[in-house]
Amino acid sequence: MSLADSLPLLLLALAAEAALGYPPSLYAAIGHPVTWIGALIGRLDRGLNREGASFALRKAAGVLALGLLLAVTIALAAIVQSLLLKAGPLGLVPLALLASTLLAQRSLHEHVAAVAEGLESGGLEGGRAAVAMIVGRNPQSLDEAGVCRAAIESLAENFSDGIVAPAFWLGLGGLPGIAAYKAINTADSMIGHRTPRHLAFGWAAARLDDLVNLPASRLTALLLVSAAALDREADARGAWRAVRRDAGKHTSPNAGWPEAAMAGAIGLRLAGPRVYGEMRVEAPWMGDGRAQTTAADIRRALALYRKACWLLWGLAAAGALFAWF
Repeated sequence: MSLADSLPLLLLALAAEAALGYPPSLYAAIGHPVTWIGALIGRLDRGLNREGASFALRKAAGVLALGLLLAVTIALAAIVQSLLLKAGPLGLVPLALLASTLLAQRSLHEHVAAVAEGLESGGLEGGRAAVAMIVGRNPQSLDEAGVCRAAIESLAENFSDGIVAPAFWLGLGGLPGIAAYKAINTADSMIGHRTPRHLAFGWAAARLDDLVNLPASRLTALLLVSAAALDREADARGAWRAVRRDAGKHTSPNAGWPEAAMAGAIGLRLAGPRVYGEMRVEAPWMGDGRAQTTAADIRRALALYRKACWLLWGLAAAGALFAWF
């Protein structure tokens, strides 16, 4: 698929996902493409990750599992794309609807907004219940400010790997591109952990996920800085300063970029020490603003996020026009 096709496809997919999301009734009936990918990863994990094998063999098995996952995912996506494009330009519409299922603009906004609503209507326990749906840390360890920071951090990081990164790979490689990205990202979330079972087997998934997210994390930071320049209540200079100073300090090679940009833009401190289960992680702070955040700060972050999404749409539209002419 050429850029003259993939960039209009990207614009249509972004619009479709923002307008429709993924209907709960459809999820109940057939699941979601990510759950299908997850089911395949689970089968590969059970079949190839032998606990009695050596570290080197389990690492090789993880590379094989990732290769099989990508081969199946890319092949199926390429077949579907080829069949739909045989209908000509009209085939872009159903193709965009399929691709839109692998984007998360609407659902991310809804889940983060639910945290603000939970705090406002149900107090701390309402906020904890809502934030537990989107973060892996122990919600009972969070006070109100911690709940708010967790929601804003999740918004920033998931803007990168749930929207900008899949959009980037969709624009570059069509449906196979976005499907391959989601397969890698899902594999990392399922097996890319430093646990006894997955330290070796998940090595390839974790490293490849870091690599494919590199361009999008930087682009996300630029989108947030640019969005801050369009927002009277945000600070574009502060966002840029935080990115330059703090992004590289994060324990992740990618998460620090959007988190630092978001923190600097709305005058907060994000990341920092947090608790996952019973384990405390000592992480550096992103930004140099206040750490005592409120539900109002979540809504400010959401307003900035919406502007950044519009800018992403603008980039897709500009790219489509450039590719056509």
